[in-house]
Amino acid sequence: MKKAIISSLLFFLTFSCINKDEMVLKEIISQTETSIYPLYVESSNAYWNGTISGDPKEFAKYSEANIALTKIYSDSLTFNKLKTIRERGSIKDSILMRQLDVLYNLFLANQADTLLLEEIINKSTILETKYAEFRAQYQGKKISDNEVELLLQTSTNNRDLEDVWNAHKEIGQYVAQDVLDVIRLRNKLARSLGYDNYHTMSLELSGQNPQDISALFDELDSLTKGEFKKLKDEMDVKFSKRYGVDIEKLMPWHYQGRYFQESPKLYPVDLDKYYKGRNLEQLTTDFYSSIGLDVTTIMANSDLYEKVGKNQHAYCIDIDTKGDVRVLANISDNEAWMGTMLHEFGHGVYSLGHDIPSNPFFLKNAAHAFTTEAVAMIFGRLSRNPEWMKQSLKLSDEEKKEIEDDCYNSLKLQQLVFSRWVQVVYRFEKDMYSNPEQDLNSLWWDLVEKYQMLNKPEGRNMPDWATKVHLALYPCYYHNYQLGELLASQMHYYITDNITNSGDYRNECYIGNLEVGKWMSENVFQSGMKYEWNDMIKKATGEKLTAKYFAMQFVD
Repeated sequence: MKKAIISSLLFFLTFSCINKDEMVLKEIISQTETSIYPLYVESSNAYWNGTISGDPKEFAKYSEANIALTKIYSDSLTFNKLKTIRERGSIKDSILMRQLDVLYNLFLANQADTLLLEEIINKSTILETKYAEFRAQYQGKKISDNEVELLLQTSTNNRDLEDVWNAHKEIGQYVAQDVLDVIRLRNKLARSLGYDNYHTMSLELSGQNPQDISALFDELDSLTKGEFKKLKDEMDVKFSKRYGVDIEKLMPWHYQGRYFQESPKLYPVDLDKYYKGRNLEQLTTDFYSSIGLDVTTIMANSDLYEKVGKNQHAYCIDIDTKGDVRVLANISDNEAWMGTMLHEFGHGVYSLGHDIPSNPFFLKNAAHAFTTEAVAMIFGRLSRNPEWMKQSLKLSDEEKKEIEDDCYNSLKLQQLVFSRWVQVVYRFEKDMYSNPEQDLNSLWWDLVEKYQMLNKPEGRNMPDWATKVHLALYPCYYHNYQLGELLASQMHYYITDNITNSGDYRNECYIGNLEVGKWMSENVFQSGMKYEWNDMIKKATGEKLTAKYFAMQFVD
């Protein structure tokens, strides 16, 4: 009897503890959301307004809102409560537990000196403005990134190619010291929280094991190195003839892009001509509609064309987690921008899908950063898909057949070229945060030479690494693009085998199949962050994330 009474008492105390922890956690979630939400919306609007205009006042508002958000997340009392509840392991409800994990990581990342956090935000905002306002100075006038890319793609004049490439690289000197200052501050933040450096902290707080990610990139290197070398040799032969220089004297400006992150025009097919004069907005809207995903509200809210002061890149933003989703782009009627539109609106439909009332505020997000990238990528690839082009652009069977092989080969080349580029960015960023005082200029070119197999210009010692905006403003994120490509291939094979049942992995384009949109919505979008990313992937595709489908699709 005595044992029974003690046992009942222990059960009661344990149950009371669990009950109390759940009540405290729910209260923390409610109070934090009430404080965070208006600042989140203010920050989103200011960033949007700043990037479409270049207005420093908007970037200042963005900075102020982020500082205010940081102050909320830096509250040590709330963090200690979350930490205690987490360590006690008393939360059994899976949705509450996920919110606890998300909030814990958000607070942990901000448990540092508030002045340090504000300094990082302020310096990042300065950098944001510098990148937004920079234009390359070429032949006496300022030109946009789009114009730089066009010249690199079309000119055969070696002096002009070198000059415009160098003109773009001038931004490196303009921002390098500021970037280094921010890197040092981020590392200081990470060390104050018990991490070796900011790169390690970022990965771990996002649910990724740094050793696992590095091992995956080593595997990708092994899978892609031989095939890339073969394609690179083909490029070099063709470019040697095109530019009239010996193979060993080919330079980075001969590869038709600022970074050799996009595939050069190696194959006869001119994909751009099929998009010349086309309405990319309508093509995007019609495609998503055909698979049951409505993007008309996103399209109406977006800013899609070039203008003075505007950010020259592209992104998608969820303004309020209640359906106000927007895309910034700088459309030109070519294949690259068609792919970008499909890509960014892929982010958009994901955001709309998880912005549903049944999802708590802190779970209204993608399962991971790379899972939304994967959705964007599976659709972005379609701009080079011959069947998609046939149906969307009304090509004839003969036109499709004429471009079919080159479409696949150009997509394969793009995937392999990009994979090797991501190797450079990931490994550079990892080493940079490990030791920002090393010779970063040499480190950058050592990696470029190894993974992209490009020649370093003789005697060059410039901060070319600082020209890549992601390294400065979107730290420790770039590797997620490659993880997204892996998941995009995994989803593509699942859809082809289980939904469209076509078995045509090269040409399957999903058009007109409402089940594709339904599967995406129910299995990927709507769950938001309710599950760990690998659990979500397994529920959706039957397997955890694997590289094998990427290799099956793009490596012979």
